[in-house]
Parts: sequence; structure tokens; C-alpha cells
Amino acid sequence: MLGILALGLLIGLIMALTGAGGGVLAVPLLVFSTGLAVQEVAPIGLLAVGLAAMLGAALGLRAGEVRYKAAMLMGTVGLLCSPLGFWTARQVDTRILGLAFAVVLMWVAFNAFRSSKNSLQNAIDAPPEGAKSNCPCIRNPATGRFIWTWPCARALMASGAVAGFLSGLLGVGGGFVLVPALQRFTNLSVQSVTVTSLAVISMVSAVGVLNSAGAGEFNVEIGVTFSAAAAVGMLGGRMISSKLPGPHLKKAFGLMCLVVAVLMIVKNL
Repeated sequence: MLGILALGLLIGLIMALTGAGGGVLAVPLLVFSTGLAVQEVAPIGLLAVGLAAMLGAALGLRAGEVRYKAAMLMGTVGLLCSPLGFWTARQVDTRILGLAFAVVLMWVAFNAFRSSKNSLQNAIDAPPEGAKSNCPCIRNPATGRFIWTWPCARALMASGAVAGFLSGLLGVGGGFVLVPALQRFTNLSVQSVTVTSLAVISMVSAVGVLNSAGAGEFNVEIGVTFSAAAAVGMLGGRMISSKLPGPHLKKAFGLMCLVVAVLMIVKNL
């Protein structure tokens, strides 16, 4: 259990330092450390990511950074799509799911490297004030809330649907979908994007865990140990995240995802 405890701390720390998408590493690392199949460790990863996300979202809500109406819209659509992903995972061979996870990890790594490059560029050339004035979801300058339109709602609903389906399919929170989507479709600050996505993840993850528990596929001992450690790691990571250089953290995270993706491909071929 010490290995599971250490792994949980690591996942929580990664989530705090790199954003909501860091939880994507939970399932593959659990696969390697426990020897269980993706379908068996997926609910454990979901519980850990969900609890850590709930903690981060609560802190963000207290600070007034969570756009809770947007989170509820995305989360509700994600809740509806999560059971479909869960059902699909039971129809697919374990090796296929492992390879699918490798593809997801490579995509996450690509986004991490691109994001680190953009961060460095923005530090040199600040974007113009109205650079994101044409995105679907714009905040009212007076209230800080979204000006709701159909294109805005449609973009958020589509993002929630993809995140929910992948949550049920692979046992991931969906932050690697939600964070880029919110960055693309809204003019929220980086911190607001992160905590809003955490709020969605906490909602969607809860359904995935309940589905697995109802099917009798949840290992309580490993799940509770891993999840508690992830929550502690999240708290510790938030205390030091502002003191570490973001671009370098994203590069390190991207490299870690790439290495794990290669290992997943080797394991499942």
C-alpha cells in the first residue's frame, strides 16, 4: 500500500502544478503499479481525480473564480454521456483501451509542449487587449459573468459531452479536454479556466465511480488509499505551484505523458 500512497501523492501534486489535465496520468500509472486492467483501475483513478478536483473547485469557488453556471451546464451534459462511455469500455478489449489511452496521452503531451511554448512567447509579446473578443463565450466586464448566447452554450455543451464520454470510457476526469476548450471558447483567466474545469470534473467523476461501484468493479481499499493521498498531494501542490515556473512544469508534464504513452503502447502490443 505504500506504493499506492506515494502514487496518489504524486498524482495530486501533478494536478496542482499542471492544471486539471494532470489527472490523466492516474489510470496508466495505476495499471503499471497494480497490474490490473484499465477497466479495473478506471474507477479508482476517477475517485482520486474527482476528490482532488472537488477540493480545488471548492477553493476556487470560495475565491469567486469558478464560473458555476458554465460548470453546471458542462457537467450536466457530461453526466448524461458518462454512462455511454462506461458501457462502451465494457464492450472493448483491454488492449484496445490501453492503446486508446496511449493516443490520449500523446495528445495531452502535444498540448503541454505547445502550451509551454505559448507561455514563453506571451511573456515576451503580450497579446493585444481585444485578442479574444471574438470567442463564443465573453464575460460581461461589469459583472464578470458570461453573456449567454447559443454559440456559447453549444461550445460548452460539446466540451462537456466529450469529457463525460471519455470519463466513462477511460476513467479520466476530462480536464485535458475541458481546459483547452475553455481556453479556446472563453476569455476566462487561466486560474478561472482551471477551477471551472475542476468543478466539472468533480461532477462527472462522481457518476463514473457510482456506475463502477454499482457494477461491483471498485476496489475499496486501493481506491480510498489512493484518493486520500491524491487530495493531500493537491493541497501540498497548491502551496508551491505559484513559486515554480509554469512553462518548465508543462514541458516536464508533457515529457512524462509521452514516456507513459510509449510504455502503454509497448504493454498492449
